[in-house]
Amino acid sequence: MDNRPIGFFDSGLGGLTSIPYLRKHLPNEKVIYFGDTARTPYGSKSPKTITNFACQISDFLVEQDVKMIVIACNTISATCLDVLRERHPHIPIVGIIEPAATRTARICALDNVVGVIGTKATIRSHAYESLIHAHDAEIEVHELACPAFVPLIEEGIINSDIMDLTIHHYLDDFILENRVDTLILGCTHYPLVESHIRRMHPNLRIINPSEVVVDTVEEILKDRNAFADGSAAEIENCFYASDLSDNFVAMIDRIFEGQAEKVAFKNLDV
Repeated sequence: MDNRPIGFFDSGLGGLTSIPYLRKHLPNEKVIYFGDTARTPYGSKSPKTITNFACQISDFLVEQDVKMIVIACNTISATCLDVLRERHPHIPIVGIIEPAATRTARICALDNVVGVIGTKATIRSHAYESLIHAHDAEIEVHELACPAFVPLIEEGIINSDIMDLTIHHYLDDFILENRVDTLILGCTHYPLVESHIRRMHPNLRIINPSEVVVDTVEEILKDRNAFADGSAAEIENCFYASDLSDNFVAMIDRIFEGQAEKVAFKNLDV
């Protein structure tokens, strides 16, 4: 057993979308989360810049003595997962792309058409396409960068006509012209608008990597006999941000549903 927390990090608040699934499936586990809200979005930045930021944050999480790191960010997972694993070889580091690509390849038949939406950096890497084709080269995959989603979501512009128009702008023609029937939400911010996408495109099968990655976390903890046993209830779930915005705090409040668990919020300069 291992009662140390699990470290999660993302370019902003999007990675928080993994936390409800962790709480549901592994309720004894505690979390240290870092959202780089002061420097978001990452998707339009250079690979070198993304790597530098990710190294700073992973170093911080290791200093907090986490037992595992989950990169709850597709852009970072696509850009520098191997670099981070080489930097911290003593700790398991999980990227969010490979579990979702594996799940997609497993459930898709040859007549399915997969669409991947994500940031410019994620789409430019072709990480999803490469990993899906590593399992089955015959699956048809189309990719689309949707750069406006992250800044809108970070600003809390979600339940609005602006978001609906943005979804129509990006997805309507993409889905129709490519005959997409399975859509991967290739950015952890996108589950926050999943209900909008389902409303506009109700026949889509949607793959949410924020959910799928928790299965991989559980498998690793089981293999390492590292589950928390619930005896360290006094340990706080701690959420750090480089800019502790109202939207970040509101998102965490929504995740914990007003329950009386200890949650610490902290600003951290990076």
